[in-house]
Amino acid sequence: MTGFDVHTLKNDIRIAHKQATHTKVVHCGFILDIGSRDEQPEQQGLAHFWEHMAFKGTRKRKAYHILNRVDSVGGELNAYTTKEKICFYASVLDRHFENALELLTDITFDSIFPEKQIERERNVILEEMSMYYDSPEDAIQDDFDAVVFGEHPLGKNILGTNESIRRFHREDFKHFLQANMNTGKLIFSCVGNLPAKKVFRLAEKYLTSVPTLVGKGNRLPFVHQPPQQETRTRTLTQAQCAIGRTAYPVGDDRSLPFYLLINLLGGPSMNTRLSMVLREKHGLVYSIDAEYQPYTDTGLFAIYFGTEPRQLNRAVNFTLKELKLLREKPLGTMQLHRAKEQMMGQMAMNSENNQGLMLAMGRSLLDQYELENLEALYKKINTITATQLQEIAQDMFREDALSMLTYVPEK
Repeated sequence: MTGFDVHTLKNDIRIAHKQATHTKVVHCGFILDIGSRDEQPEQQGLAHFWEHMAFKGTRKRKAYHILNRVDSVGGELNAYTTKEKICFYASVLDRHFENALELLTDITFDSIFPEKQIERERNVILEEMSMYYDSPEDAIQDDFDAVVFGEHPLGKNILGTNESIRRFHREDFKHFLQANMNTGKLIFSCVGNLPAKKVFRLAEKYLTSVPTLVGKGNRLPFVHQPPQQETRTRTLTQAQCAIGRTAYPVGDDRSLPFYLLINLLGGPSMNTRLSMVLREKHGLVYSIDAEYQPYTDTGLFAIYFGTEPRQLNRAVNFTLKELKLLREKPLGTMQLHRAKEQMMGQMAMNSENNQGLMLAMGRSLLDQYELENLEALYKKINTITATQLQEIAQDMFREDALSMLTYVPEK
């Protein structure tokens, strides 16, 4: 995976491009270093609300024309919000790339937030919140953020609250953008069968008119929170459990080894340690996942699973036992080799997902100011030792540092 090109405009917007010659589809989008953690207490949910409102009207387009611009040529237009990022992106045939770039520029920098559309979209977001609350697998992940990060903005729900969503108006969006939009902290990322020269030329055409924006934001640094243990009753039939803690931030030298450890423990494969023990050996869960999400100044490590209420304690004990094994026993030579091969294979397959690659390029450039190809990452993975992984396990998997949240059925 080589051939990255990066170009910086006079207004500090960076363009990241990778030419993929085997496809006729272009994936492109703006990735902004703005997220829900940048909200003030009275703004909770505003970043995600902005993501919705970007599609509801600009100075030259109504909502219908925005949605029809890409869909009418068989493309896709989408967006997402995380704790630290907002992304607006599109996938189109290469001959429609210029139209997609112009549209994405329009909705990212020239939305007008019509009050009538704000009123309509409130109900859509409130329905989205209800949908997540009705799905305990999703709800426990949001609630676990609050358990781990407490009252810090990282612990707040990205969707906001019923109260906050009901009080936003046009001026709130304008103030949020003015405070946080920074052209030096956004990327236009592109993957497709187009030469870099053409991508950069069109980016110059549509993006040089964007003024240099220097919103400083007010991102509150995270301060360590003590671990918490909570049990909540919910109207459900299956118990849900989340176990985890804060973790390494973006750019930490231990991040890549920790990814390897998490992948071995509970990654997407069916042969992970937790899956083999809790599902295959004891039949306690349908699925169990371990995740690691790094942020700029901290991170989140979490394990999630659902099980029969009467089996909850057994499932928790088996999970903690696997963490203890990783603390106390280093991986053997063959185990380590297989773990590395598995992770490198997954990375290679992910690199063939051009949309995912486009988004990952933008995030990496924002967080680390560099793009690494697969070969460079493979070299780093191959230098990881069993001793290094055991030391990280001893640091991250201490039971006295773990928080736990459980949902149990109402009696």
